[in-house]
Amino acid sequence: MIAIVHHPDYVTEAPARSTYRWGKNGAIRDLLRAEGERIAWHVPDPMPRVWLEATHDPEYVDQVLSAQVPAIKERRIGFPVTPVVARRAEMVPVGTYLAALLALEHGFAANTAGGSHHALSDTGAGYCVFNDLAIAAHRLVEEGTTARVLIVDVDVHQGDGTAALTAGHPQIATYSIHAEKNFPARKARSTLDVPLADAIGDDPYLAVLEQTLAPMIAEWQPTLILYQGGVDPFAGDRLGRLALSEEGLVRRDRLVAGLAMAHGVPLACTVGGGYGDDVMAIAARHVRVISTLGEAFAGTPTRHRS
Repeated sequence: MIAIVHHPDYVTEAPARSTYRWGKNGAIRDLLRAEGERIAWHVPDPMPRVWLEATHDPEYVDQVLSAQVPAIKERRIGFPVTPVVARRAEMVPVGTYLAALLALEHGFAANTAGGSHHALSDTGAGYCVFNDLAIAAHRLVEEGTTARVLIVDVDVHQGDGTAALTAGHPQIATYSIHAEKNFPARKARSTLDVPLADAIGDDPYLAVLEQTLAPMIAEWQPTLILYQGGVDPFAGDRLGRLALSEEGLVRRDRLVAGLAMAHGVPLACTVGGGYGDDVMAIAARHVRVISTLGEAFAGTPTRHRS
């Protein structure tokens, strides 16, 4: 069975003036429900506010939770932060945290939301409100649940917020492979950044991924990988600049799973980016990421390294 974290608050109505495809998380849920008994569902409990404030500026946390985010910050986020959006933003990080706990127990788990890698300390950005990856990583190492977290970000956009929010932490490392000329215009500095030229296809992409990620895992020796499994490197993605095929995305995820398993590292996945008019097609790509990783880890004995 594949351990899946989902909360009803992930699925919300679109706020006014939003171009983000809000139906994606509901479609992911429905496609996974169709898998029947293959899926083990888990619902996260609310996250204590202090966990959010350990990563984000307390004033910004208060602005979000009270749904009083200044207009200038809402413009950076890309949509208004209504009370419904605020509830969703509050629940997603604890979903990623729970997925990490389940991965440490079972080898692999996935959150049906998350991957909000552009959110910074005092503001959101790029459709991201709170940075669930950074929040979960900080919490996991600070409470002693795991020793070394590696955040592997394969979204087409650089994980600038995650890099900034974890910079210098001795127990957290970040890896980002992304389109060099894509958003954000001003990049942060990950532990390892792998910028790619526009329109790179399957074989060269996978070669660079293996050549850069394999030695990092071997050197860093993480005890947990948080995986931002964005599907926007797909050739037809509205906001992507790369040219991976559907099969290329599958090969990407098999490669990452293989590297993690070779070193006995559990992996927790978030859904990341994916943009376009066909919400069901995008949701299907996200579900394929989860299924590919889940199948790769199936039957693999858990080696919980702390």
